[in-house]
Amino acid sequence: MNDLRIGAIGLGLRRSLAATAHREPGQGSRVTALCDLDRTVLQKEAAHFGADVMETDYRKLLDRDDIDAVLVSTPDHTHTPIAIDALHAGKAVYLEKPMATTTEDADLILRAAYETGSRLYVGHNMRHMGLVSLMRKLVARGEIGQPRSVWIRHFVGHGGDFFFKDWHAERGFVNSLLLQKASHDIDALHWIVGGYTEAVQAMGGLTVYGDLPRRSGNQPKAENWLSREYWPPAAQLGLNPVIDVEDLSLLNLRLDNGVFAAYQQCHYSPDYWRSFTVIGDRGRLENFGDEPGGVIRLWNSGRRNYDADGDATHVIPEAVGGHGGADEMSVDEFVRFVRDGEVTETSPVAARMAVAAGDLATRSLRGHGATLAVPPLEPELLEYFDTGQVKK
Repeated sequence: MNDLRIGAIGLGLRRSLAATAHREPGQGSRVTALCDLDRTVLQKEAAHFGADVMETDYRKLLDRDDIDAVLVSTPDHTHTPIAIDALHAGKAVYLEKPMATTTEDADLILRAAYETGSRLYVGHNMRHMGLVSLMRKLVARGEIGQPRSVWIRHFVGHGGDFFFKDWHAERGFVNSLLLQKASHDIDALHWIVGGYTEAVQAMGGLTVYGDLPRRSGNQPKAENWLSREYWPPAAQLGLNPVIDVEDLSLLNLRLDNGVFAAYQQCHYSPDYWRSFTVIGDRGRLENFGDEPGGVIRLWNSGRRNYDADGDATHVIPEAVGGHGGADEMSVDEFVRFVRDGEVTETSPVAARMAVAAGDLATRSLRGHGATLAVPPLEPELLEYFDTGQVKK
């Protein structure tokens, strides 16, 4: 069987996805065309991938008949037009998360996939991470009884470097960092406990980075933008000229299966990891470390005082590759989905629900903490994606 011929659109921080998709001949997929706005980047990456096709306009890439699929890893605000154009061009689409920056745009992408019949896959690779898949299995086995509550804390170490020195710092490009980062965690929450968010309430603010030195509008990001020297957070220099997103977010969620959840995101912690606590009516789970080698501890027998060891310890399994092997598994799943129609663990509907929760949470945060309902998805779209993108 011939390899899936992939055009990589966007070769920035997530160019690792293209590198993952570029396999040896006969291994399922090859990156055969490249698109990026930076011609210097194109020349450099063409040498790495051995690609003869290089475009700065993604529409020219979509016009080609020798490309089966595209991998879209451009800035968030560009996802909607590129994905819709690619779907209408008959290309299968691997769309980096978040799939869009608003609920309305996410629905437009789903509608385009429905109308064209082109395959749509959203790269929520956290579903393949050992931490998330193991927690899901433990919950499904009934180790904590019926899940009732989830608490998630996202400590974004180097947040000032990663998210406040470029386009991530501007609402026009991301809507909010709450949406940009929480779309991963909210999808994982939905996956672990088997429900979707139906109502949100949030608070937060720009509490640290708002008053720090910013570079001028025509000055590029420094070469050493990611450095341990910028500590504590108040020592950050050369931040983006425009900063209008929050660096601290607190979110409460109610799911349609009765689970309540709390999510907290901080962009100036000294460490970088996710902490999940899942509480059921017969016990609880909590992880210590989120990478391979970290552990998930289980408490499901009565005790009065804190017991650090719990009743059982489960080690997050070893894995090779980006994001604990999740990037490789996500690309493999995409290739099988496009070529064979295989059922996927990821879901465009779930990706939309994660965006919707983050979008409505942002509106709540900026609207004095009001409780807001997540709008439902159109029934025909829900049915189409639930049946594997096949119209009845």
